[in-house]
Amino acid sequence: MQQMSDTYVDVGYSSSTVGFGRKAGVLVVDWQLAFTDPRFELGGLERLHRARDNTAALLKTARASGLPVAACYTAYCSTKDMPLWKVAAVRREFFYGHDCTAMDPKIHDPGDFTYCKNAPSMFFQTPLITWIVREGIDTVFVTGCTTSGCVRATIVDAFSHGLRVQVVADCCGDAEQGPHDDTLRDVGRRYADVIDRARAEQWMHSQAGKA
Repeated sequence: MQQMSDTYVDVGYSSSTVGFGRKAGVLVVDWQLAFTDPRFELGGLERLHRARDNTAALLKTARASGLPVAACYTAYCSTKDMPLWKVAAVRREFFYGHDCTAMDPKIHDPGDFTYCKNAPSMFFQTPLITWIVREGIDTVFVTGCTTSGCVRATIVDAFSHGLRVQVVADCCGDAEQGPHDDTLRDVGRRYADVIDRARAEQWMHSQAGKA
C-alpha cells in the first residue's frame, strides 16, 4: 500500500529531534484530585486515571535516579482572581481549601517542588523558572493533564524558554483520545520529542548517580 503524503513533513516539519541535554527534571501538570477522584466533576475519566498511574510509576524512577520534580495544582481565591474559564467545574470547585485542589497521593512527594498555578501553563507567573535555573535543568519531561489544555500550554512555554522538551505520551491524559492524539502529533511536529514512559525511564536509569 502506498503511504499517504504528510504535507507537514513534506515542507520540513518534524525534520529533527530535540534530544536530551545535561540535566533533566520532570514537570507534573495538575495531577490533583479534581482530575483523579470520582467525587469531583472532572474526576471520573478513566483515560486520566491510566495516565496518572503511569506518571506515578515514572516519578518513582525519576526520584530514584536523582532527577528533580516540579508539580503543580490549580486553585483560586475567588472568581475575582480567576481567568474566564469556560469549564464549569473550575468555576465551581477550584478554590483554595477545596478538596479537589489537593495533589493526588499517588503523585505527591514532600521532596518535590510543589506549587499552585492560576493559568494553563506551569510557567505563567510562577516560580518555576527560578527552580529550573537553580537546579541547572536544560531538559524537561512533561506529564499531566489535560493534554490539549494545560499540558500543551506548558510544552509551548518550556519550548519558548529554550528548554529541551520530552513529552511522555502515556503519562499525559485527556477527556477524549482524539484531542490527546492531535495535540501530541502537533507538538511533536514543532516543539518537542514525543516519547513513551519506557523510553523516559531508560534514559533516567542511564543518569542514576550522575546528579
